[in-house]
Amino acid sequence: MAIDARTLRIPADLDRLADVRRFIRAAAASADAPVDCLDDLVQAVDEAATNVVVHGYDGRPGWLEVNVGFDGTSFVVTLEDEAPPFDPTSRPEPDLSIPPERRRPGGMGVHLIRAATDELSWRPRPGGGNILRLVRARADRQEEV
Repeated sequence: MAIDARTLRIPADLDRLADVRRFIRAAAASADAPVDCLDDLVQAVDEAATNVVVHGYDGRPGWLEVNVGFDGTSFVVTLEDEAPPFDPTSRPEPDLSIPPERRRPGGMGVHLIRAATDELSWRPRPGGGNILRLVRARADRQEEV
């Protein structure tokens, strides 16, 4: 079952992130997404949206627009904002061999986004800001051995 693309625009406010999670969950559920896929999408989008609000806008007013579509095999989620440009695809993977209590803060959100999606791409938004594209296949993932 395919869904039409849906869009949600919210103020850049941590209190509104629950709306984003509900929006993604409803869109994925309407396409009968398996639980693992649905959970991955919600986690990845929540991490990305949180990063925009907390780090991108850094307390300044702004907005975040989330678009989700399903092409029959994959969900494509686009997050758009007017925060200062930040390319998460340029961030290195964290060194997971270092115990968490000894690691520098930060970097785990992008790591979680990468782990929960099949594709992650970024481009600057014309006129300023960011466009982040997340793709997650509907099919269940097999655990790597």
